Amino acid sequence: MQTLHWQKSSYSGDGSNCVNIAASPTGTLHLRESDEPGVVLTTTPTRLRALIRGLKDHRELLQRP
Repeated sequence: MQTLHWQKSSYSGDGSNCVNIAASPTGTLHLRESDEPGVVLTTTPTRLRALIRGLKDHRELLQRP
C-alpha cells in the first residue's frame, strides 16, 4: 500500500473542516475532508479540472442579473 502525502487546500482556511488532496505516483488524485479522513474520492486531474470549471460556470450563471 502506498503512503499518500496529503495537502490542505489553500481555500480551506484555519478551521478543522478542510479539503485535503494527495497525488499518487501514477497521477491519480485523492480527495478527502479532514473531518472524515476515511472517505476518499479518487479522480484524475482532467476530471477534477472539468468539475471545477463546471462549478465555476454554474456559479457565474447564477450571479447574472
